[in-house]
Amino acid sequence: MDCLFCQIANRKKSAHVIYEDDAVAAVLDVFPRAVGHTLVLPKKHKETILNFSGEELGRIFDGVRKTTELLKSKLNPEGFTIGINHGKVSGQSIDHLHIHILPRFADDGGGSIHSVVDCPPKESLEEIKNKIIS
Repeated sequence: MDCLFCQIANRKKSAHVIYEDDAVAAVLDVFPRAVGHTLVLPKKHKETILNFSGEELGRIFDGVRKTTELLKSKLNPEGFTIGINHGKVSGQSIDHLHIHILPRFADDGGGSIHSVVDCPPKESLEEIKNKIIS
């Protein structure tokens, strides 16, 4: 088990665990971007959401929901940004699915998910839709 996130999720390496069930471990990010910045780590080693079944993802996202509820009740943020860096080009630095939960507060300096990428398509939405569904 060489994967750092496998070691953390399965308690082989120490971390600040704030929630755990049989599918996930939620740990405080060691490089936090906000107070309570948490990573939800599946206990099974798979790289992206495409590698999990729908049932497995349901259990993972139930862990995300429960962790978000916990953060809401204890830190009282005004909102959350929840996201996944899927693949290296998006910033995924460890090849193990992990979901970031960032508590958000007024004037925290952050932006919306729309601030991550600014590369609008040249094709029309109709052309893109046709490419996807053909």
